[in-house]
Amino acid sequence: MSHLKKIIHNCKQATYLIEKKSIKRLSFREAIELRIHLFGCSFCRIFQKQSHIINKLVKELFKSAMQAKPGLDDSFKKELQEKIEEELKK
Repeated sequence: MSHLKKIIHNCKQATYLIEKKSIKRLSFREAIELRIHLFGCSFCRIFQKQSHIINKLVKELFKSAMQAKPGLDDSFKKELQEKIEEELKK
């Protein structure tokens, strides 16, 4: 099988390169191979879009979690304190 056919028909390698690209820069050769594959493979194009969306959402989730003030809100604390006091009275 020629090298071009391997690139075109190898979705496993393409998904690996898509994920690698989200972490670090691809080599020139890897970038070209991925572009060639994506040109002809609608499944991998969909995978790339989904992967991008998932990575974006995870980053936003961690960012918002890091910005949130740790601890319990006051209403929850009050409710918890009342339950504790009720149990102690029994």
